[in-house]
Amino acid sequence: MNQHQDKLQAVVFDWAGTIIDFGSCAPMGAFVRLFEKFGIEISIAEARGPMGLAKWDHIKALSELPRVAAQWEAKNGKAFTHADIDHLYDVFTPMNAAVVPDFCDFIPGALDAVKAARARGLKIGSTTGYNRPIMDVVTKIAADGGYVPDNLVCAGDLVAGRPTPLMMYRTFADIGVWPPYTVVKVDDTGVGVQEGINAGTWSIGLSISGNAAGLTLAGWQALDAAGQQVVRDRATAELKAAGAHYVIDSVADLMPVLDDIDARLARGERP
Repeated sequence: MNQHQDKLQAVVFDWAGTIIDFGSCAPMGAFVRLFEKFGIEISIAEARGPMGLAKWDHIKALSELPRVAAQWEAKNGKAFTHADIDHLYDVFTPMNAAVVPDFCDFIPGALDAVKAARARGLKIGSTTGYNRPIMDVVTKIAADGGYVPDNLVCAGDLVAGRPTPLMMYRTFADIGVWPPYTVVKVDDTGVGVQEGINAGTWSIGLSISGNAAGLTLAGWQALDAAGQQVVRDRATAELKAAGAHYVIDSVADLMPVLDDIDARLARGERP
């Protein structure tokens, strides 16, 4: 029986846009190129819309956009089928795996945040919308750079991914934590935030480092303070609407939030 139910036990991080790949750029570019390969034009904004879902589900969501569906039907004489989505997914996986090494830089402050969390005695879990073949590439690069979480649950490992809580439930079992309110989920997408909410954990959204802002580090730094605030406000509203208990710029700002959650747990508060 857990003897520390009034204190946090674990932080579960997403990957792209949270720990690596500022702006979550690797999957976005791959989706645009994927549809181009099949003669379908999609915008960067459209490609980002379903981000955080398992990649098969992401492709399905894009196929249901009226503009995309119309292009497909005009080109192929029929609507998208599940077999079509399977085929696009099979093409997408090696495309994304090929480009992902170019987008594995750590987000500033990420390694320090993980180190500080471990220093507090917290376990480090991880879930991702990437599948195993893509993560086989990512985890090696991350490990070489000093990041090895205590577990990894990928899209496709279970019957359903985000926003269901199943990947979080697997994480609880993998790293041995319970109850859910002693766990924090950290993610840059709405469905990733909801993954934590649906699992009963605290959920922290990241407004600047990932998909909600949709900017590279250079693009973010090029904005003046007023421009940055416009982006921050828009991204914060999106993540709050998804149910985030807290929204911060990036994982570099995580420690004060963990302090606040521990204080709330000590007072008997629950997410």
